[in-house]
Amino acid sequence: MQKTKKTLLVILITGFCMFRLTARAQQQTPEKFMRETGFLLSLPDGYDKDSTRHWPLVIFLHGSGESGIDLEKVKVHGPPKLVAAGKKFPFILVSPQAQHPFDWEPDNLYHLLVHLKKTYRVEESRIYLTGLSMGGFGTWAFAMKHPEEFAAIIPICGGGDTTEAWKLRHTPVWCFHGALDPVVPVARDSQMIAAVHHYNPAAKFTVYPDAEHNSWEKTYNNDSVYLWMLAQTKFTYKEIPVDPTLLKGYEGTYLGQQGDTVKIYADKDGLHAGTPHKAFVLRSFDKDAFFISEHDLVDIHFIRTPKGKYTSFMVLDQNKNYYRKISK
Repeated sequence: MQKTKKTLLVILITGFCMFRLTARAQQQTPEKFMRETGFLLSLPDGYDKDSTRHWPLVIFLHGSGESGIDLEKVKVHGPPKLVAAGKKFPFILVSPQAQHPFDWEPDNLYHLLVHLKKTYRVEESRIYLTGLSMGGFGTWAFAMKHPEEFAAIIPICGGGDTTEAWKLRHTPVWCFHGALDPVVPVARDSQMIAAVHHYNPAAKFTVYPDAEHNSWEKTYNNDSVYLWMLAQTKFTYKEIPVDPTLLKGYEGTYLGQQGDTVKIYADKDGLHAGTPHKAFVLRSFDKDAFFISEHDLVDIHFIRTPKGKYTSFMVLDQNKNYYRKISK
């Protein structure tokens, strides 16, 4: 009996100790993880002379070979190389460095952009994005994730997800590639441009017939590229008048892909989209195309049959949502 008591006591003490160890391991303390993004900054002449003036911003994304933690490597190609050689640009140039190859994450770049807009006098209607090779891929990806931010993009010898190309329907694009590129086939960019053209016919594509992977040297040494870029401003919708009698053709109740219904109706104030919770005024910016707010990238496109009857509409924002007419 005494031995049993001692054994039980040992078990209880051991269990109590294990409980304390477990309890200690389960304690939670506040910690913090911070990821730094180094970047080269070039401010234009005159930036410090007028504290009220805002300037265009160009973000340049380097290729995989310049990744790491040595910012001097970023000066090997592109605009940072030109600045290091003495060229002066009439814009703020920011050239971030990816720590690892294939590390241009749109979310990280977006946080950097937010920081830049808060810290420097950026003209927000004139923010541009460009990059080469890995940076070309990064340019496509970042712009498609946040098309609302950019006045124009210049991807060079890259590629991207063609299924997302419709998000660049309002973004000026000028893409460059070498026809003889052995690293990134020219087909990668040509596929992207073909996909963009379905929604944005003005997108430009320049293929250098004799260039290999280094198609960026000709591009960044061409002053006309910068003149084109700086002539672009961020898209905003511009309303065009519509004959009120034509608005009646859009009327009806439409069923969405998610099971929601929207009533489209016209009155003396124009065309409206109504839900059980809210109604929006739809303002025309193109044939059969409407918007809600000048600054929010949301399009409503009505689709009609060859006989001229409207049977559905599509909402383009960060997704594609289709609605089909179920009643008048």
